[in-house]
Amino acid sequence: MKICVNKEIFLETISKVTNVINPRSNLPILSNVLVEAVGSKMKLTATDLDIGITTQIQTTVNEPGAITIPAKRFFEIIKELPEGDIRIVVKKNNSIHIESNDCFFKLMGLPKEEFPKLPDFKNKDVLKFNQATLLSMLELTSFAVSHDETRYVLNGILFETNGQNLTLVATDGRRLALISKDIISKGPGKNEHFIVPTKAIQELMRALRQSEEDVNFVLTENQALFEIGNTSIVSRLIEGGFPNYKQVIPVDNPYNARLERLVFLSALRRASLLTTTDYQTVRLELFKDKMVISKSTPDVGESREEIPMQYQGKEMVIGFNPYYLVEVLKNLRVPEVCLEFSDPEKPALLKEGDYLYVVLPMRI
Repeated sequence: MKICVNKEIFLETISKVTNVINPRSNLPILSNVLVEAVGSKMKLTATDLDIGITTQIQTTVNEPGAITIPAKRFFEIIKELPEGDIRIVVKKNNSIHIESNDCFFKLMGLPKEEFPKLPDFKNKDVLKFNQATLLSMLELTSFAVSHDETRYVLNGILFETNGQNLTLVATDGRRLALISKDIISKGPGKNEHFIVPTKAIQELMRALRQSEEDVNFVLTENQALFEIGNTSIVSRLIEGGFPNYKQVIPVDNPYNARLERLVFLSALRRASLLTTTDYQTVRLELFKDKMVISKSTPDVGESREEIPMQYQGKEMVIGFNPYYLVEVLKNLRVPEVCLEFSDPEKPALLKEGDYLYVVLPMRI
């Protein structure tokens, strides 16, 4: 294999795939990136067996071929090479020569045959979705995913589609985020439910852009494929049944408060400065035209702040973990938010168009 590629383009490309590599893997081949050159394209692939990423770029291929290269060291070498073109030549015995200007490196690789093959998704139904829309949906749900490994089915985002629209749901048992949007190309109309794990979600969000271009996704029994431009992400799905999230969405919230999002966000961030592991709750007092946000922590201090609010309902005092509100407020892109309440001991609901966010109160 002999190729010549621009450093800047190559560095951007290899950085897309190396994030999935597990440095603690017991299989040496999984620490490598597969480099394939054919025609006028170079394709890079990395996997940890749960998730795989493939991306390709146009380049000069003087001699086709394939090799796997230690990913971390390869990336660091490319990063430190001088600007300009890089020449990569594979010699006998899996020896890789890397040259740029007067710089020369030699690395030892492993043959392509040892690298795991990613699954085939041919002849499967394809759904198309707008990149910017899917990215926005993930930003509004991914922070609510559980990181408790004992509740494995909650360690990802639930995707639901009937061929007409797509719904994403994430929960950690103390809050729940849900958003639903129409699909660009109508599918076969089948009801599909699958849970995409957190690591795949993170890689998907890195690959997505604020673009009007489409994302293609294909589903098999236990794996999903996302195609974004020249990049493909394949992920194993989380097995198991996602909880019936519809049961926890409040349907009767007679009281509602409308606040300026950034004002509310800033006040909660200030109150959270006095939280500790043992004293997380921030106190919200709801009056007709204002909200009083206060925090008192023994041996630390206390704070109190009033912010304007339009409120319809009885006066109420309710406590929340401020981080659960901060995370949703910083990801929304609206000037105002509306919170709905029914009781200080029952979940509050934030609604914004097709988006729902449920958060449980805490004892004051």
